[in-house]
Amino acid sequence: MRWGSSEGRHWGWWLGLWTVVGLGIRLGTVVSQPNKKAGGDPFYFWAAAKLLVEGKWFINPFDYYIYEHGHQVQTAAWPPLLVFIWAIPMLVGFKSYLAIRVWSCILGAVAVVAVGWAGREILNPRVGLIAAFLCAVYPNIWMRDEIAATEAVTPLMIALLLLAAYRFWKCPRPATAAWLGAALAFSMLLRDELSALVILMLVPLVIGARKYNWLGRAKLLGVAVAVIVLLVGPWVGYNMSRFQKPVYISNSLGVTLASANCNATWSGRYAGYWSMACADGVKIDHHADESVQGSGYQAHAVKYIESHLDQLPEVTWDRLGRTFGFFRPAQQISYDSYIETVPYHWAMLGLGMYYAFVVLSLGGTVVLRRKRVISYPMWVIALTVVMATVIAFGQTRYRISFEVPLVIMSAVMLDWVATRLFGGAGGSRARGLHAAGASRSEEPALVPSPSG
Repeated sequence: MRWGSSEGRHWGWWLGLWTVVGLGIRLGTVVSQPNKKAGGDPFYFWAAAKLLVEGKWFINPFDYYIYEHGHQVQTAAWPPLLVFIWAIPMLVGFKSYLAIRVWSCILGAVAVVAVGWAGREILNPRVGLIAAFLCAVYPNIWMRDEIAATEAVTPLMIALLLLAAYRFWKCPRPATAAWLGAALAFSMLLRDELSALVILMLVPLVIGARKYNWLGRAKLLGVAVAVIVLLVGPWVGYNMSRFQKPVYISNSLGVTLASANCNATWSGRYAGYWSMACADGVKIDHHADESVQGSGYQAHAVKYIESHLDQLPEVTWDRLGRTFGFFRPAQQISYDSYIETVPYHWAMLGLGMYYAFVVLSLGGTVVLRRKRVISYPMWVIALTVVMATVIAFGQTRYRISFEVPLVIMSAVMLDWVATRLFGGAGGSRARGLHAAGASRSEEPALVPSPSG
């Protein structure tokens, strides 16, 4: 399909329409609450971006603006990419939290475009349009945009990562390996748990490049890893230079563990969840640097876990249930509404759509298998969510990384149903395009998918 062709123009017009719909929904959430104040994670990213633009680099905005006005404390509490992204409009004068929320919604609309392109790359143009529409209207994606935290940019990053992964699978060569490495690097700098995808996604894709011998595959892997090191290395080096203990991408593990491992979060009402009161009760040196404090929090949490190992399987199950919607889902949405200010009724609709997408995604996985298209690059993203949840605690927003694969695999199933019900040249044309792409890759089904 060429952009100059009639079919290409029609596809572009439809994608543009869904992008406008998605932007309208997202901006509507901002317009309905124009005076909303930043708190918690959103405050950190917004205020940290202001400090970055002012030339103070990465210092703790809570200490600087709230606790001890003007006090500069080095921080790596979160990965840095979102701070840089929020700094972009600030460079031209748009520094208010409202402006950042609007910027976040614009990037959410760009995610609709990226999801459309990813779906098109994975199977066919119609899947891309269906996926773009679902991304535009799915509350579990758009609700996060107006809050302006990490989850606002995650769908865009995951869509770009899947686009790079499937282009590499179809045509493995140094250039596509470099793009995949770059996508992985930026994903890691946005959400550090996505670092696991270097092993879970990159390595299997490289091993599956069967038109190369083992030396050739090693070179492809080397190119991707070199790009990752080039992009992530400066941040790691910067952290190593300013903290007493080693800090790599972020330094939030310790306090996260402390807030999730105590009596209040291992049983009762908050089982599987978190409580800041747990972390506040840990005795640490509050005058030490962030890495030393983090080490103290982590040691306390590990000690608690070791003394309650018999309860660990149950609390792990509770955590997974909160994240994936099978343990107290209504209660979890109430917590999300109160703590993270997501709209309760829209979140309940999002929960129902999530259950439907899970079922559709299982069918979409089967369809992809029959069409000799791998699905594990999408399912391993779910595995990173599982890992983050097991280590930390149950949280609906942790699932945001997997929402995009759910949308795309659901679009695959809906496309299959539409083809069976209505047929038409569109489906045949799409299958022909996919077959041509598969022929160019010379190896569409040589990498077995553990998910089917």
